[in-house]
Amino acid sequence: MTIQRIRPSKRLAGAVIHGNIAYLSGQVSEAPSGKNIGAQTASVLSRIDSLLAEADTDKTKILSATIWLSDMADFAGMNEVWEQWITTETSPARATVEAKLANPEFKVEIQVIAALD
Repeated sequence: MTIQRIRPSKRLAGAVIHGNIAYLSGQVSEAPSGKNIGAQTASVLSRIDSLLAEADTDKTKILSATIWLSDMADFAGMNEVWEQWITTETSPARATVEAKLANPEFKVEIQVIAALD
């Protein structure tokens, strides 16, 4: 079976495809400075949409999502944007935890695993 890497760099790939599964790296907001949790979540989900499209799949095929928040006080604000983005019929298995993120300006990081067919 082949392995395809999307947007590879020395440190990581934006996504790795193996078999019929796309594994996305954790995505954070572009230019997070001054953005609230809603704006950062929207930015992250847009980046996920872009990577999924490059992998020839979409958010309706997400199997699993892991969400890291720098502050659980942002849980409701993140969920407000998430629930506008995903549908009940296609909602994935999901976990959300609080964690110290790589940059103190990041409020949210999301990693997903998606099917290709």
